[in-house]
Amino acid sequence: MLYYKTYEHESSKEWVTFIHGAGGSSSIWYKQVKDFKDHFNVLLIDLRGHGKSQEVFERYFSNEYNFENISQDVVEVLDHLEIEKSHFVGISLGTILMRTICDIAPNRVKSLVMGGAVTRLNVRSKMLVALGNATKKFIPYMWLYKFFAWIIMPRKRNQESRVLFANQAKKLCQNEFVRWFGLTYKINPLLRYFNENDTKLPTLYLMGDEDYMFLPQVMKLVKTHTTSTLQVVPNCGHVCNVEQPEFFNERAINFIANNA
Repeated sequence: MLYYKTYEHESSKEWVTFIHGAGGSSSIWYKQVKDFKDHFNVLLIDLRGHGKSQEVFERYFSNEYNFENISQDVVEVLDHLEIEKSHFVGISLGTILMRTICDIAPNRVKSLVMGGAVTRLNVRSKMLVALGNATKKFIPYMWLYKFFAWIIMPRKRNQESRVLFANQAKKLCQNEFVRWFGLTYKINPLLRYFNENDTKLPTLYLMGDEDYMFLPQVMKLVKTHTTSTLQVVPNCGHVCNVEQPEFFNERAINFIANNA
């Protein structure tokens, strides 16, 4: 089972599950935990091969790396903790896993907060994916990871996010990076399916105004998905929970409270 940590509220029955992105761990939510645990029960999870879940990888995670299996890992934690339903908060690739959970276990989801959501790849991101897949087995993965982080988050104010994710990514091994990067082969048809099929669940997108690779696609999506709303985070890049935590926390907490 995945590594997890819980913070239980003395009176609230609402659970909020946090899903980090590729190369990160549950520690990236350190600017969220204090505020959220004052209102809700909080569940932090390290995805397979990441953070403290890496320690049990070889023993437990022998099935194929795909979005459905990795999302099912999260559902198993909910089962173990007997959490019937949860709100979900995710960042970057974590938002794809949240959307997958809506397909494989829709009865477990109350609402979604999508930070730095990946809903469609533009031309530049498709080129990055192609470059990564062509070189992932012989170029040191940290070179690729730092390069991708700089392309996605190029501004000086994004430095904290780049450093945070680089430090977390150092805990991966080359083989683990290759496994996760292999998911990009399947991402285009999956995102197309998600765009065409609305979950009808309350969904809040929190996107940095400087998240030039992913914000335009989200702006188009919320026009057609009837239960989705977008809040643009000012002076912020891709990892908005790190760069503008006060804005992120206030909007997300209010949204979850209104959909409890």
